[in-house]
Amino acid sequence: MKQTRLHQRHTALGARMADFAGWEMPIQYAGGIVAEHLATRKNAGLFDVSHMGRFRIRGKKAADFLQLFLTNNVLNLSPGDSQYTIMANPQGGAIDDAYLYQLDTADYLLVVNASNAQKDFDYLRSHVPAFEGVLLEDISESLAMIALQGPQSEMILHKLIEGGALPPKQRNAMSRVTVCGAQATVARTGYTGEPICFEVFIAAEAVGSLWDALLEGGAEPVGLGARDTLRLEAGLPLYGHEFGVGPDGAEIGVLACPIARYAISFDQSKGEYVGKAALL
Repeated sequence: MKQTRLHQRHTALGARMADFAGWEMPIQYAGGIVAEHLATRKNAGLFDVSHMGRFRIRGKKAADFLQLFLTNNVLNLSPGDSQYTIMANPQGGAIDDAYLYQLDTADYLLVVNASNAQKDFDYLRSHVPAFEGVLLEDISESLAMIALQGPQSEMILHKLIEGGALPPKQRNAMSRVTVCGAQATVARTGYTGEPICFEVFIAAEAVGSLWDALLEGGAEPVGLGARDTLRLEAGLPLYGHEFGVGPDGAEIGVLACPIARYAISFDQSKGEYVGKAALL
């Protein structure tokens, strides 16, 4: 099984480890799932989400490329913004749901589910040749990802900022900061339903120091068990459950999940894209 850069720290904290999409990940720590769920809602939960796929898409035609294969309107973004989106198939089902972050002009980061990372990358890569100058890279190993969620998250993270500033207090906003001696991208995004939430992208070799500092600052480690109960409580979908193929073997339509409407654009500026006809 694959391991994230934080694996040894999880085991040192007494985490119960298990296979998740080919990764050995913490399911829960000593206190248990309920305690971790409540710690996130009342204080600040710290999650290792480096098992998720991270793809960088660059080039003059990067936006055109993403417009065709994602359901949300990339033109609504500017550098420092992000949006929830879906990779749809022609039948209106989900290949995957994802988050798209605009890092700079013609420079994007797409975060996908761990269980679909290779499939998603292969699918997108197969279409790159039709878009001259577009560069698609899988940077999942070099760029770590952790999430800090809950009412005390901002206070804890703010104390560690050495340069730059946290993003504006607006959902999906992003900023570049220096933290624990390393450059990082911080986004006000997350998978718990918490209004105060951050996801941090940082070089893999620097993530351990940041993890340690956040725990020292008062955050509590949370495993995938509580991550699931938190997203269920918030009504957030998970591929393989609310998206994908149902128990009856039939494909689940994207719009069967109410929150999916925020990830789909029919604006004229969006133009045609894979799955649009089926979703109309």
